[in-house]
Formats: sequence, C-alpha cells, structure tokens
Amino acid sequence: MTKLKPIPGTEDIEFKPKFIERYSSLTDWEEFKKYTLCFLRKSIRVNTLKKSVAEIKKRLSKSWKLEPVPWCKEGLFIEHKEGRLDVGNTVEHALGYYYVQEAASMIPPVVLDPKPGDIVLDVCAAPGSKSSQIAQYMKNTGVLIANDVIGQRLAALGINLQRCGVSNAVVTQMKGEKMKGFAFDKILLDAPCSGTGTIRKSIKTIKWWNPKTVCSIAGMQKRLILNAFDLLKQGGTMVYSTCSLEPEENEGVVNYLLSNREDAQVADIKLDINRDPPIMEFKKEKYDPSIKKCLRLWPQDNDTEGFFVAKIKKK
Repeated sequence: MTKLKPIPGTEDIEFKPKFIERYSSLTDWEEFKKYTLCFLRKSIRVNTLKKSVAEIKKRLSKSWKLEPVPWCKEGLFIEHKEGRLDVGNTVEHALGYYYVQEAASMIPPVVLDPKPGDIVLDVCAAPGSKSSQIAQYMKNTGVLIANDVIGQRLAALGINLQRCGVSNAVVTQMKGEKMKGFAFDKILLDAPCSGTGTIRKSIKTIKWWNPKTVCSIAGMQKRLILNAFDLLKQGGTMVYSTCSLEPEENEGVVNYLLSNREDAQVADIKLDINRDPPIMEFKKEKYDPSIKKCLRLWPQDNDTEGFFVAKIKKK
C-alpha cells in the first residue's frame, strides 16, 4: 500500500458522539478514523470491450505508476509520476479505454460473474461504473437492463455506457421495488445507502450521519432486496452491495431477505482480499449464521473505501 496522505483541513473534524460510540463497538476506531481522514488511492478499470489490460499498461506506464488491484484483473491503482491527479483527463479515458472506478467498487460485478449470453439486471445502475463492467464480462452479448429511478442520473449512465462501447444494454427508468414481470439470470442490487464507507472522498457524510436516517434507508433497501430477489430465476444469482458500513443496511438487510424468502441462500465469496468478519448481532438482533459468508470491508483492510457485498443464490 502507498503511504497515507492526510486530507488537509480534517485535523479539526469532529465526529458525532453517537457515531464514535457505534463505530468503536464495530471496529478499531483509531485505525478507522486514521484511514477515513486520509486521501483515497486512485484506481481505474480497463475496459476490455475496447482494449486489453496489457495495451493500457503500455500506453500509460510512461507517465503513470500502475499497480494491479488484486481482486479485479482489469483493475489498476494509478498515480501520476509527477504528482498530477488528472486521471480522468486523458485521451484514453475520453475514448472509453478505461473507467475511473474505486477499487472496492469493482468487487460486486466480479462476485456476480455475469457470462456472455446472460440476461442481467442492474437495479440501481447510474452512473454506470458497474453496468459497464458487467457488459464487458458479458462481452456485449445477452441483455443487460441498466435501470435507475432518477432522470438526471440516467443521462450520465447513457453517456458512460456509450463511451465504453456498450451495445447490449437497455436503459430504463423505474423504481427498483416496482419492477415486475421478468426473470433474470443475474441481478446486481448496489443499493442507495448512507455512504459511510465513502467518507474519504465525501467528508460531508460525517455531518449528515444520524441513526434515524440510517433506519429509514434500511427500510428502502429491504423493499428493494425483496423485489429484486423475486425477479431472479430459480438457480440464479443476486449480489447485494452498499458503500455503507452500517449493520442495519448490510447484514440486517440480508437477514431480512432470509427471513422472508425461504429459497434465498447466502453463498461464499472467494476473493484475494483482506476482510473483517461480518457483524452477526446488532441492537440485540441476532442474524442468520450464513451471513458470516458475506464480505465486509473496512477502509483500513485494503486502503480502499468501506464496502459490503453479499452473494445470494435462489435455491
């Protein structure tokens, strides 16, 4: 890992007492705080619909330091050799040869493992990082439904899919919990969340955080996961993920699905990555033992964003 660089102006940041109390009970507070208040490493994902990883390495290596992302073979940590940070301001990026994507964000499509010819749904697709990653794994075959509910976000989604040369996607606008009438081989539900894993790139999340908002968001996520699971074919795979570190939004939501759908089954996630054990009990609620198979990542585990990923099979 590269040397941590503190974010200027964060020395006087004050976390809410309830936040400190909660996170001290969940992880090593001092390590979490240290990583959370340091710059996030920049990373890109090579778009193999247009160029190979070897070609992009060759094109960029003159000006950029490149390091493989261990859990995603198309991922690269990237740093300019002269300290410039304009990774989104290159010819290669404009041509869609790579996507600027946080390294932990690459995990859900890797775990979903879509294949050429699959019928896939990305429930909350905008702005398109994971949809474009799914499309490249599908090699632009099959059908990818890239859905989102907010019109302004759909504009970014369409532009990014076009820039990446995606030709097997249909962009739709609908509430994820309202989608009906179809069956998918694979579904990605990268749910809207409180974003407590992304404080490193959005410090204002510290001010916004409050337990009532977390509970409200978890209610929406529970509605989304039930409906998404119902859209899955028998034998199909769904990946549920968030960039939140809140148990109510992660283990609690998966536990809710298991309690309400007898044919839902949590599967193992085998990745070359440092991980922490999932939270198995929170606020006196004990979760299903199979939730130990989920992937919980704290910022200090791999020097990334915090992330949560669950792989769910329909028996």
